[in-house]
Amino acid sequence: MMPRPQFLDRRRVIGAVMIVLALGAGTGLLAPRLFAPSRAEDADNADRAASPKPPRVTMKNGFAAVTLSAAEQQASGIETARAAQAPAQESVVGYGAVLDSTPLSELSNRYLAAKSEVATATAKLAVARGAFERAKILYKDRQNMSAAQLEAAQGSFEVDRAMLDAAQSRLRGMAASARQAWGGVLGAALTERTVLITRLIEREDYLVRVTLPPGAAGATPPETASVRLDGGRELSLAYLSPAPAIDPRLQGIGYLYRASADSALLPGMNLEVLLAVPKSGQRVVVPEAAVVWLEGKAWIYLRTGPITFVRRDIVPDRTAPDGGYLVSGLPPNPEIVVRGAQMLLSEEFRAQVPIED
Repeated sequence: MMPRPQFLDRRRVIGAVMIVLALGAGTGLLAPRLFAPSRAEDADNADRAASPKPPRVTMKNGFAAVTLSAAEQQASGIETARAAQAPAQESVVGYGAVLDSTPLSELSNRYLAAKSEVATATAKLAVARGAFERAKILYKDRQNMSAAQLEAAQGSFEVDRAMLDAAQSRLRGMAASARQAWGGVLGAALTERTVLITRLIEREDYLVRVTLPPGAAGATPPETASVRLDGGRELSLAYLSPAPAIDPRLQGIGYLYRASADSALLPGMNLEVLLAVPKSGQRVVVPEAAVVWLEGKAWIYLRTGPITFVRRDIVPDRTAPDGGYLVSGLPPNPEIVVRGAQMLLSEEFRAQVPIED
């Protein structure tokens, strides 16, 4: 018998190997040996499956919150600081005008004239009352007093009493006009002729009307006000009362102050008055570097946790004396991002862009 060719043996060997590979792949016995992953890859896959990475941006109580690890914060230069409390008073610039005391002097003279009329009418009524009383006694005792004379005495008494009533009415009208034109404090000073009204009429003091910008009035009137004159000299103003009416040109709340006439002020002068207005509500000072702008609005980032920062909108309508803004409506003692706020804003919007983009 002739020997079999060698290529037949090779075919059998190759076929046996293929059968073994197929059986190993089907049973899972050979594949792990050929494609077994490393231990490091197993550990990494296990960590990812156990603790998936949280999203960078979430919504917290209606505000966008950015999450950064401590290492990422350090690498990005994120710095935070507690916001300083706003001062108990804030400075507001008001518009002042030195008033002419001539109308006040004229009103005072008219009031004095009405007061004199009341005094005269009172004296005449007292005389007429005495004459009428004597006429009644004489007529009752049938002495030298006729009915006509009694009626004449009574008529004079009634006329003088009406004159007194009219004089008193004019005097009350003058007092009301003084209160309406100059306010309760100056109106009372005018009717009582106090030292205050005398110094204003004699131009030893000047009256300064100060109007605050719209919306800047506090709960109580500003007791402290000052004016910086030419040469740098500062003049203090003494508060008197609220202004009785609003200046139609400025549409702000007004107050009346008194200034010494020795201060180089003259009637008709316009002044910039610095007023200390008590703050309304709880405010904090936000540094200008902490503010980012988006769609025409101002925003800041607050640290709400070790790795969490929340974006909050603010209204920077009041500037702080030493820079920054006076802001209300923030949580008590907030921790503000003072460096890296722009980076947080960029990170917030980058996290919202799909990976395919």
